[in-house]
Amino acid sequence: MRDDIVDYLKSEIEHRCQLPANHFGIGCFYHIRAVAKNAEMLADIYNADKEVVIIAAWLHDVASITDYSLYEDHHIHGAVMAEEILTGFDYDSDKIRLVQQCIRNHRGSVLHSKMTVEELCIADADSISHFDSVPGLLYLAYVNKKMGIDEGREFVRNKLIRSFKKLSTKSKVLYESKFDQVMSVLE
Repeated sequence: MRDDIVDYLKSEIEHRCQLPANHFGIGCFYHIRAVAKNAEMLADIYNADKEVVIIAAWLHDVASITDYSLYEDHHIHGAVMAEEILTGFDYDSDKIRLVQQCIRNHRGSVLHSKMTVEELCIADADSISHFDSVPGLLYLAYVNKKMGIDEGREFVRNKLIRSFKKLSTKSKVLYESKFDQVMSVLE
């Protein structure tokens, strides 16, 4: 495991999330940290390259937290930024390409097929992370989007339902209980 890279990414992503330019606020850091935690667990379950998965998890939203104007295509811009960052660490070029694939294909709203288990781990971990970062989603609804109580609750519920539906079949089984628990709180 390239702990030097992972340690740098944790610190750098937290720093970028704290900057005023980050439209999503610090809640995005908690989302990314949850993606990394879930991705590491899924890497074990799916027998994926854990190092690639963890690095891709920390970098999957790097473009959108760095510059909100990149949000719509953050999966594309993030893959470019990941290459720049990882090349600076003299990281293996084949692994860089795999990290980039994971970032390009992590978005459930952009329907790309997942060709590797590493891509599947990142896409599923991204969806699953929403169940770990409900306060961040509530912040998004009530503070960023200035929604009322009922509208914000429905926004978060619908986001979580969409996230659960995007999971692979195996991950749905693994996370069904967590999904049910979070949904009961939002009833």
